[in-house]
Amino acid sequence: MGDKLDRRKQYTRKMLKESMIEMLKEEPINGITVKALCESADINRSTFYTHYDNPHDLLLKIEDEIIADMKDYLSRYSFDQDEESKQMTKKLLDYIEDTPEMFHVLLNENGDPAFERRVMNVAHQFVMNNTNDLDESVSDYLSTYIISGSIHVIKAWIAAGRPESTEEMATLIHTFVNGGPDR
Repeated sequence: MGDKLDRRKQYTRKMLKESMIEMLKEEPINGITVKALCESADINRSTFYTHYDNPHDLLLKIEDEIIADMKDYLSRYSFDQDEESKQMTKKLLDYIEDTPEMFHVLLNENGDPAFERRVMNVAHQFVMNNTNDLDESVSDYLSTYIISGSIHVIKAWIAAGRPESTEEMATLIHTFVNGGPDR
């Protein structure tokens, strides 16, 4: 009986998350109501409130899951050499490629601006842990510069429909980080 309840809860949360992502394609989080989410997910309001406090809470839980997944994903790798950092970038792009619609919606103008900052903080922590040879204040600024640029390149790539492969994008970002293309 417990498994059936767990599956039902999982299904309800999945439907609410999918509804939230679909609605964020059209309007900002502040325009999304519990009523609209419930109609879209085909559940009643009391079921929604069993799981979440409000639409912002639902969005935060979606973001929390992605951030936890990213941290878990990144913690599996330790990159010290140049080529390995390119491979790490490719692995992150592969991660994004698995759920491009989710990232497109959460990183667009209707998503929560705090999510982009949270993604940048995760990447920043990872870069700082793998940059040992620079002065701390310099590496902090360098990390911020690299991550901000990379996030915006990735957003543009997603918005363009991901025309380049993850390998091509990893190479491109790696080239930008290392001084740009040779002329």
